[in-house]
Amino acid sequence: MQGTAIVRLPAGTQAPAKDKIPDGRYRYPENAMSSLAALLSRNSNYRYTWAGQVVSEIGDYFNNVAVLALIMQQSGSGLVVSGFWLARAIPAVVAGPVAGVVLDRLDRRRVMIASDLVRAAIALAFVLTIRRQSPWLLYGLSAALMFASPFFTSGRSAILPAIAEAEDLHTANSLTQTTGWATLSAGSLLGGISAARFGYATAFVINALSFVFSACCIWRISTAEGFRPKRAHPVRVDSKASVPSGAWAEYVQGLAYLRSVPLLLGIGMISVGWALGGGAAQVLFALFGDQVFHRGPSGIGALSGFAGIGLLIGGGLGHAVGQRASFDGYKRAVTVAYLFHGATYMIFSQMQSYPAALVLLMFSRVGMAVTTVLNTSQLLRHTPDEFRGRVFATMETIRWPVMIFSMAAAGIASNYAGPRTIGLVAGAFGALTACAWGWFDWRGRLPEP
Repeated sequence: MQGTAIVRLPAGTQAPAKDKIPDGRYRYPENAMSSLAALLSRNSNYRYTWAGQVVSEIGDYFNNVAVLALIMQQSGSGLVVSGFWLARAIPAVVAGPVAGVVLDRLDRRRVMIASDLVRAAIALAFVLTIRRQSPWLLYGLSAALMFASPFFTSGRSAILPAIAEAEDLHTANSLTQTTGWATLSAGSLLGGISAARFGYATAFVINALSFVFSACCIWRISTAEGFRPKRAHPVRVDSKASVPSGAWAEYVQGLAYLRSVPLLLGIGMISVGWALGGGAAQVLFALFGDQVFHRGPSGIGALSGFAGIGLLIGGGLGHAVGQRASFDGYKRAVTVAYLFHGATYMIFSQMQSYPAALVLLMFSRVGMAVTTVLNTSQLLRHTPDEFRGRVFATMETIRWPVMIFSMAAAGIASNYAGPRTIGLVAGAFGALTACAWGWFDWRGRLPEP
């Protein structure tokens, strides 16, 4: 894989115009992994942000696996698993608009630190759920944890252009996305082992400490301009429209901006298409690990872990594609990657062999990861700073109602159909999403902004 390196040329040396960067530097081929390592080496702000991400996200998966295993131990019900994911999804729908406006109004760094500290307290409270058989405390704490999360996750996306140079933005995004998937693999595998060998309390305490570590890392970052959003335009609301002023007006303006850019709207819609099958997939991890392959917590962790490995591979592939592809090539890559994702997930759902199922699940996530890296890079390139918090928070928000429907449908369907049938339908939604994106591209509905 080839990336780019930035070097300064001696005075009077010429280079091709297409390779020139506005400040007088030029691009030269470099190994892609070297470009990722170089970014971490030379950019301390990004390095601190990345370190906090690694630790806190591994802790997140300790929590996820422990909670799912605890639910299966206490109830063994797919409907209760669905309820757990719904308890996380519904608050995300409510939190998204609030987080978007807050991040576009206040110092994003401080908002992220506050989110980490609040999540640390909530994560520690999960220890109380171990001796209580009712799922309602699990639901309540899961809801609170998820409500606080968009203030950090959308904030991290929003500050990325502030802590990475323009020429490093795709590399920074690729590393951020790929790291998230690496932590999914490591956190799920380690979380499953931890829950099985050391108990659920250990997993919950590790999760709480991981958020404290993340807050310390974000506290260390700084820029001369700070982390308040730069507003190029004041909020304008039609005086004849029945839209209140203030925060709601700002959120409506963000939605209007998103609708006005076909590419951004298309990226939002493809995430909705993923959520149609992705919500069910969250429920299926527990059902396949425990009921289909009879592996208990280690099976749930292994499925999540192999999914993470696939995402990691796909992240590297997406980074390489994004460095070379034209805008038209990017759109074609999304179509191909999503078709691959849907098809391999459908095959995974029917496999009788546990090792083969793990490999096919991994392949399905490769396709999804390529799409995510490429689409997020486009969002970062084309979204103005003043709208960035709202755009990223809205992308999360529009995905969650569909996830809620998908999770609820999968939970109810688990009482009437087997996990393999539900998985086949979930994979089909991924393939249909690829077809829809490809059709809109073919019709010229996704022009470059």
